[in-house]
Amino acid sequence: MLFDLSTLLAMRVGIDLLTGLAFFGLLSRYRHIGGPGWWALSALASILASLGLWLRDLVPDVLSIGVGVTTLALAPLLAWMGLRSHLKFQVLVSRLVGAVLAMLVLQVVFLLVWDLPQVRQGLFASAALACMAFAYCDMARADPQRRVPELQALKMLTVVEIAAMLVFALLGPGMGLAVPLLAPATLFFFMLAGLCRVMLYSGLVTYRLRLEGDRARQGLQVREADSRALIENLSAGVMVFRPNHTLSSINSAARRFFGWSAGGANTALAEPTGPGWQMLYEDGQPMRRHDMPFERVLATGQPVKSVVVGVPVGHDGAVRWALFNAYPENDVQGGLRHVVLTFIDITSLKIAQSEQKVLQAQLSQSQKMEALGTLAGGVAHDFNNILAAILGNADLARQDLAHDASARESLHEISTAARRGRELVRQILAFSRQQPAERTRVDVDAILTETCNLMRAAVPPQVELLHECAPGTPAILADATQLGQVLINLGTNAVHALDGRAGRVFCQLDRLSRDDERVPAELAGRCRLAGVDVVRLRVSDNGTGMSEAVRSRIFEPFFTTKVVGRGTGLGLPVVLGIVEVNGGAIDVVSELNRGTTFSLYFPAAPDDPLLALPGVSPKRTDAVTMGLPSPAATTADHQEPPTMADASPAAPAHILYLDDDDTLVFLVRRLLERRGYRVTSFTDQQQAVKAVQAEPHAFQLLLTDYNMPGMSGLDVARAVLAINPQLTVAVASGYITDELQAEAKVVGVREVVFKTDAVEAFCEVVARLVKPA
Repeated sequence: MLFDLSTLLAMRVGIDLLTGLAFFGLLSRYRHIGGPGWWALSALASILASLGLWLRDLVPDVLSIGVGVTTLALAPLLAWMGLRSHLKFQVLVSRLVGAVLAMLVLQVVFLLVWDLPQVRQGLFASAALACMAFAYCDMARADPQRRVPELQALKMLTVVEIAAMLVFALLGPGMGLAVPLLAPATLFFFMLAGLCRVMLYSGLVTYRLRLEGDRARQGLQVREADSRALIENLSAGVMVFRPNHTLSSINSAARRFFGWSAGGANTALAEPTGPGWQMLYEDGQPMRRHDMPFERVLATGQPVKSVVVGVPVGHDGAVRWALFNAYPENDVQGGLRHVVLTFIDITSLKIAQSEQKVLQAQLSQSQKMEALGTLAGGVAHDFNNILAAILGNADLARQDLAHDASARESLHEISTAARRGRELVRQILAFSRQQPAERTRVDVDAILTETCNLMRAAVPPQVELLHECAPGTPAILADATQLGQVLINLGTNAVHALDGRAGRVFCQLDRLSRDDERVPAELAGRCRLAGVDVVRLRVSDNGTGMSEAVRSRIFEPFFTTKVVGRGTGLGLPVVLGIVEVNGGAIDVVSELNRGTTFSLYFPAAPDDPLLALPGVSPKRTDAVTMGLPSPAATTADHQEPPTMADASPAAPAHILYLDDDDTLVFLVRRLLERRGYRVTSFTDQQQAVKAVQAEPHAFQLLLTDYNMPGMSGLDVARAVLAINPQLTVAVASGYITDELQAEAKVVGVREVVFKTDAVEAFCEVVARLVKPA
């Protein structure tokens, strides 16, 4: 016999068992793919059918034929359901169960009630043909454009199986072949067809996996493209490095930060730890290699967060600052694949912080000046009263002595010492910018030449003192005496910086455009508004120079690096105060062992004398605010003052004098009475106001101190002017500010008298203000 039925059934059971196990493995591995589970059940049903036919002689016909034929018909039905599941069509489970039960009942009926083999075979063949036809329709609907080769091959196999089924169904009755002869051939054919179907089903699963893989890769590519686009358009810089220090990718923000072209990274800076990658700490010092974010990630494998790093970029080496973060990117095995550096450009923030530090330093300096100015005002009030009493009484005593009296020399020394004390107070007020300045058009060229000629006699012979004045340098609005003091202070410091060695002190005067980048921004803005240029005065030396720590403190009051007795620490603060009170600015450049250069910038005086520069007040004409003595007056201070004349008017004026210092009240009363005035003096404000209230028109002048406990001098002036608005009122103070003068003018005070002036000048003010009765 060509085909042995038992052998074929055994082979079919083995093949179906392997098929079921294979599809079960696919099911457990790819649960999201429909079909393998149904196909495993189809293989199980085929095994049951083969066992029923194989054991038909050992079991009842109901089991071997009824159940066997039913399960044999169930196998293609389950295969069809698996195909629908794979093609994502609806699986008709309820209809499947109904069809199986109906097939089983019919097989049993036509076996036990009516033993009709041909009917049973017809039912089986009809069920198998129906399943194949429906499966063919589903495959045609799933792939109308015939793009899936596996489905097309499966359709051809289905057509062949349908044709074979019809042939075998018709061949037996038509040719009279017995079932034992036809069954093995039919079984062998459909066993081969089943093997082909299993391979095609596996091909469908493979095709589905390939499609899903392609979709996953496409999705991954889309996500990668989206991620690249997102990273590329980020304002933060992103750089991805390989562990071998080479650059893998970089976005546009990082290229812009480093000044690289859009085509790619600079090959000279391909390694984040190479010579082109010089990184700086926040203090500007070069960063050690093991502190660099990239190296820290390589060494520790841990992320690095919020590290401020400076990076020199470009050919000019300009430093740009960034806030760096770095983290490792590992593969599935935990190995390091990349090191990702992200950073934010904070250069503008660092610049703002630097400017803030400068402003804080300026504010601190301003607060120190203000505090010392307040202290100076308090000192001036009490100390000037003492000095005025000393000077006034010394002058009175000299007038009472004979011209050849030996005590006159002692009185002269007392006056000289008191005047020195007065100059010290003036110096403190000048540096604290509380002493008002008389600003006039000053020829800086002439003052520089005169000051250098005066200093040349005091400069050691090994020091070369030079000065250079550019032709056509314009005048400035300033106090000539104070400007000379600035030059003397700077020249003296320059000579001291040479420390006894041979050297050079060079003074240079020139003119700069208001748009010159060397001019301080604030001063340049004011000069542009006024339409004037800038006068620059430089004093430089080639001495020891200063460190940055010393240079940052040179304008602090009483700070000095000189030995005791050689400097007071007020020279440069006085320079700063005078320069700023005259509307200028100062800049210092110094380097250790290379020398120091002080650059003073002043706005040029406008051509129209009536124009005032913003921030600079012109010379005052409405108040007497006597400033530093002129050179002639300074010389006169060392001579014996002239004797005061007893100028007694025909009708003496009545002066009301008020001061809380009884010593000064006694002195001023004697001085004014000797001048021929009638004086009523008080140390109590209320008594002075009551005196005016009692006799409103009895006084021609009220001269009052400003700084008194209780009521100030302005309060007293306000009270007496409410009684007699025609009364002339003058206020004396050793601490005069612009606010005081403005308030005094509003109250109605005629003049604000500077209390540190000589007593004879004080009396001249009184003589100018009073009118004879």
